[in-house]
Amino acid sequence: MDFLVTAINNLCPNCQYNIPNLNFDEINWFKENPFQCPTKQEIDAEIERLKQEYEYNQYQRDRAFAYPSIQDQLDILYHKGYDGWKDEISKVKENYPKPKGL
Repeated sequence: MDFLVTAINNLCPNCQYNIPNLNFDEINWFKENPFQCPTKQEIDAEIERLKQEYEYNQYQRDRAFAYPSIQDQLDILYHKGYDGWKDEISKVKENYPKPKGL
């Protein structure tokens, strides 16, 4: 996943630019831009933060894939009740635990 554009937009949401080949060295900042452009160091630091956040949130993507579909969850609720549904959801949460703080 490339975080360059997200990093720039986070640091300078109103900046106008284009990035040929998604290469920092080729960024063209538009002259009419009244905002200060972020430095390469600031962008690199934001990219690193975004990567850490993405890795930290891997459990969310894993859980989303592992949870039963909404239809299956409704079926579990109907046949096994709330406690049965809670048990099924708890299994996924146990298999993909939320990591300790970022």
